[in-house]
Amino acid sequence: MTLGRQLRRPELPTVGARWCEAALPEGSVYRFLARERARLFPPELFADLFEMTGRRSVPPSILAVVMVLQRLEGLSDREAADRFAFDVRWRYAAGVADAVAGEETASFAHTVLVDFRARLRRSADPDRIFRVTCDLARQVGLVGVKRVLDSAPLEDAVTTQDTVTMIRGAIRGLLRACPPELAAKVRGLLQREDDYRAPGKPACDWTDRVAREALVDALVRDAYRAHYALRGERLDPPVAEAGALLATVTGQDIEETDDGRFRIFEGTAPDRVISTVDPQARHGHKTAAHGFDGYKAHVAVDPDAEVICAAEVSPAATGDAVVAPRLLGDLVEGEGGQAAQAVVYGDSAYGTGTNLAWLDQQGFTPMVKTQVPTAPGGRFAKDQFRIDLQAGTVTCPARVIVAISPARRGGGRARFGVACSVCPLRQACTSSARGRVVAVHPREAELAAARARQRDPAWLADYRATRPKVERKLAHLLRRRHGGRRARVRGLGRVAQDFKLLAAAVNLARFASLRLRSTSTGWQLQPA
Repeated sequence: MTLGRQLRRPELPTVGARWCEAALPEGSVYRFLARERARLFPPELFADLFEMTGRRSVPPSILAVVMVLQRLEGLSDREAADRFAFDVRWRYAAGVADAVAGEETASFAHTVLVDFRARLRRSADPDRIFRVTCDLARQVGLVGVKRVLDSAPLEDAVTTQDTVTMIRGAIRGLLRACPPELAAKVRGLLQREDDYRAPGKPACDWTDRVAREALVDALVRDAYRAHYALRGERLDPPVAEAGALLATVTGQDIEETDDGRFRIFEGTAPDRVISTVDPQARHGHKTAAHGFDGYKAHVAVDPDAEVICAAEVSPAATGDAVVAPRLLGDLVEGEGGQAAQAVVYGDSAYGTGTNLAWLDQQGFTPMVKTQVPTAPGGRFAKDQFRIDLQAGTVTCPARVIVAISPARRGGGRARFGVACSVCPLRQACTSSARGRVVAVHPREAELAAARARQRDPAWLADYRATRPKVERKLAHLLRRRHGGRRARVRGLGRVAQDFKLLAAAVNLARFASLRLRSTSTGWQLQPA
């Protein structure tokens, strides 16, 4: 398929375009896209997605506009194609308000959007529409050196599966991925009375404990037999991926008993796969009381212009601080002076010792909250002990000094032990018979400095005035008409692509409200 270019047809009437220009407000995203579409999405931006010869595609500038409006209004592909065919605002934004029926730009099938997203995803620059908005914000000077970081849950688009369903589904997935000869070999070793063709749970009397345990044991043994069948075989990538998934779901929840049987163990494995339909989704917690399954969306926002400067998606179990360096990549790559002036805001999820040390290494000013130590029952918290890292000692409120026993990976522990048994402050300090133990973090110096900073009233006032702006932007991003807090697709790559397209659409709507306009001398902000 070759690159399609939008035709210039000056002989067409302009009734629809003139009506939209008169009816739509100045800050409308439709007017902004109609006016600046050619500058934002020139054909050269998408030339690498198409071949030199072949059938002409729908012009990608039109598809880019449709995808932006689709994400702003939270529509499916079918709804977006229908809206483009019959909503004059969409057609005006795409530059075809007065095209007549039968022309190539009058309408297109919803599968065109599916194909265009797939081409973008396979390319070297899959998030180019979002990158265009970020580059434009920097070019105009909307983006400074302040960044506010935050994250929000993106619930998965599939149902979380139990262990039995996942193991059986993984066996079915392996059989589907195998070529006929290998699939026959795998089936020949399976011994359960199950052809593994129909989806869902296997038949079982779920009220009978013995029957449940027998089913789990038989499923696990079939999973091991399926893996044994793959030994010595040359596996194609889909087969290898299906085999790895089967090994993961079999090993993450299963233990072998003393009598040689397999059962589901108590507890939850770390980084546990929750569904064979979407193996990259995970179980996570936004707070201790709020759990969710799926992914986590991360953003870095300029608090002054309220423009999204970076967007990332990670599995739900990923900590916010782990993603922070990727969100701040544009500041790291900037000039030295810019990096030295950069200010980063974030809640206590970003106040880890490792992240604070990284921010200090980059020369950023951290306006990041750090969790204050607490102790159960209102007893003495850790910050009431004086930790001397140079001397390697900890002094308790009763002025007892104990040396820090170093740990292999840094930090250590100070054990007061016998001293607590005769201490008059014991009841206010610990209830342990072995005495109080104070853990010293490997990044204790950075954490202590951060806690000292956030006690400054000026620091706290700046933090409270700036950080909530990212909450408003996230609420705007994830409101229900944009798709809500549920992922619209499956797989980390697709979810990330969809979220970054949403971030691009919200940025373009922000540019429209700021009256951004291209002129002969470049982009300029017009006065309201």
